[in-house]
Amino acid sequence: MDVTMVSGYFLALLVGVSLGLIGSGGSILTVPILVYILTVNPVLATAYSLFVVGSTALVGGLRNAFQKNVDFSIVWVFGIPSLIAAYLVRAFVIPAIPDVVFSVSSFIITKSLLLMVLFAVVMLTASVRMIRSGQTGALAANVEISYTKLVVLGVFIGVLAGAVGAGGGFLIIPALVFIAHMPMKKAVGTSLFIIAIQSLAGFMGDVGQAEINWPFLLLFSLMSVIGIFIGIGLSKKIPGESLKKGFGWFVLAMGIYILLKEFFM
Repeated sequence: MDVTMVSGYFLALLVGVSLGLIGSGGSILTVPILVYILTVNPVLATAYSLFVVGSTALVGGLRNAFQKNVDFSIVWVFGIPSLIAAYLVRAFVIPAIPDVVFSVSSFIITKSLLLMVLFAVVMLTASVRMIRSGQTGALAANVEISYTKLVVLGVFIGVLAGAVGAGGGFLIIPALVFIAHMPMKKAVGTSLFIIAIQSLAGFMGDVGQAEINWPFLLLFSLMSVIGIFIGIGLSKKIPGESLKKGFGWFVLAMGIYILLKEFFM
């Protein structure tokens, strides 16, 4: 096993740590690690990301369920539309996108470039939400549960998950706080379950279409699962909001880096 692979597996720990600490950010780390460190094709990397984040979030979600920090009624209302949307996008939409999406003279937009640019936009959006996360919860007491909004948002996040391999925790958690009137701790636990079912459903859309390196994927996922237990332990000692803002600045820098690398490097 070479140094690059060892580095990739070590960084997989950070994916789980992120999910354990703040309930989001797993895919934001997974896709760049796979693409830029382990040189996995971006289209395949988004599929791998769904499995890694989904399996890791499932472990974290089960642990939160035992601690009664998961609202399963919301999981089904939000999660079922999300998993259906994620599966349909991975099974039918992504395969239908041509390898060369657009070209004019020497300027060419490939499927891989398009997915990485979309992913960078998601990262920039996530970073802004994380940096401004101190506002989360301030309005929760004045918000009534809207199941229609939860279903619509579930479909949107499912499409997002299917397109770029992102679990969408940075969108799910605020939605659960503001729309479902849920305490932050329970929102994180519920979010992990939603991320798990939509991500794994999205990955199933790739099974049979992508050539999956199962030994690599399972070991990478195992390292991420170990990381989530580390993250859960650290979450008891580190203030979550301060950590989320710091992580937000890191994600902002990574999003800008991806755009610069894809277009100019």
